Amino acid sequence: MKFGQVALVGRPNAGKSTLLNQLLGWKVAIVSDKPQTTRTRILGVRTLPEAQIVFVDTPGIHRPGYRLNERMMAEVLAALREVDLILHLIDVSEPLGKGEEYAVELVGSAPCRRFLLLNKVDKINKGKVLPLIEEFSQRGVYDEIFPISALTGENLDRLLEKMIEVLPEGEAAYPQDFLTNQSERFLVSEIIREKVLLHTRQELPYATAVLVEEFDESRREEGFVRISASILVEKDGQKKIVIGRGGRMIKQIGTEARKEIEQLLGVSRVYLELYVKVEPDWRNREYLLDELGLAKS
Repeated sequence: MKFGQVALVGRPNAGKSTLLNQLLGWKVAIVSDKPQTTRTRILGVRTLPEAQIVFVDTPGIHRPGYRLNERMMAEVLAALREVDLILHLIDVSEPLGKGEEYAVELVGSAPCRRFLLLNKVDKINKGKVLPLIEEFSQRGVYDEIFPISALTGENLDRLLEKMIEVLPEGEAAYPQDFLTNQSERFLVSEIIREKVLLHTRQELPYATAVLVEEFDESRREEGFVRISASILVEKDGQKKIVIGRGGRMIKQIGTEARKEIEQLLGVSRVYLELYVKVEPDWRNREYLLDELGLAKS
C-alpha cells in the first residue's frame, strides 16, 4: 500500500483546482479564470486499491502585496515543506515570464520529488510541446515532465501511475469514503464566491470574499437548510457591481449558488440570503482573515 501527500503548485490560473477536481472525480475546489481564486490549502483525498493520495491544492505563486496575500503564500511554502511530491503546473498557452521563473526557483528548493506538468496542451500546437520538455529537462529541477490537459483529462492516467510509483509505502490515513478536509460551511462560501467571480468584472476578484454568517441545518432531515452569507467588497462602487441594476446581479449569483449548494448538501431546498458589505481594506484586517479561515503566516 502506498500513501503520500502531493502538492499542486503553480502560478495563478495554471489550472491547479481544475486538476484537483479531475483527479478526484468530484468538485472540491472552485474554478474561475480570475487570478488568485484559491486562497487556502484544500485537501482532496483519492483512495485506490493500491494507494491513498492526499492532494494539496494551493494558492497561486505570486509576490504578496497585502496581509491576505502573505497568508496565501505562507500556505504555499508550508505545502512545499511538508509533502512527498510536488506537481508544478505551468500554463503553456501563455508566455513564460519572470513570475514563472520565480515559481521554478521556489519549487526547485523543495526537499522532495518534483513533477512538472505542462498544462493546457489542448490549447496549443503540439509541435510546441517537445521544445518545452527539452528546455525544462535541461534545468535539472524535475524528476518527470508530463504534458497534460487538466480540463480534458489528457495524460492524467499516466501521471497517476507515476505518482503511485514514487510515493512511499504506508497505510491509509483516511477512511475509504473520505474526500476533503473542507467543511460544508467553507464549501458553501466558496460556491458563492465562485459565482461572484464568474459574473463580475476583472477588478473585483482580489477585493471579494464571502463570509457565511448563519448555517441553520435544524430542518435538514426535512430537506431544508437556511444559509445567510455576506459578500465582502472594499468600495461602494464594487458593492453596486455585485448588486447590479435593480438587484439583478445578486439575484443571479444567489440563484446559481443555491442550486449548487442544494446538490452539495443533498437537500431539496436551500433558503439563501446574500448581503453585500463594504469593508475597506479587508485584505489587511487580521480579524477578518481569521474569520475567513485563512491560516496565519
